[in-house]
Amino acid sequence: MTVPPRSEGWQGMGTGWSVVSTLVAGLATLGGLGYLADRWLGTGTLLTGIGFVLGGACGVYIVYLRFGKEDRADD
Repeated sequence: MTVPPRSEGWQGMGTGWSVVSTLVAGLATLGGLGYLADRWLGTGTLLTGIGFVLGGACGVYIVYLRFGKEDRADD
């Protein structure tokens, strides 16, 4: 039984961290903008919630664009 090289076990780690950081960045950015808009307009927490939902959706969409689509060559 041969032991695989150490680098093969960590091969997908960079992709995983990239996906997680993209999702967190979307939530933080649009959620933060929603929070600032709430403070400025005095609307309670309405825009913060909308910002978090939109940030999550945008984060998932960006992850899909970067990692989910297959490259297809039209022959």
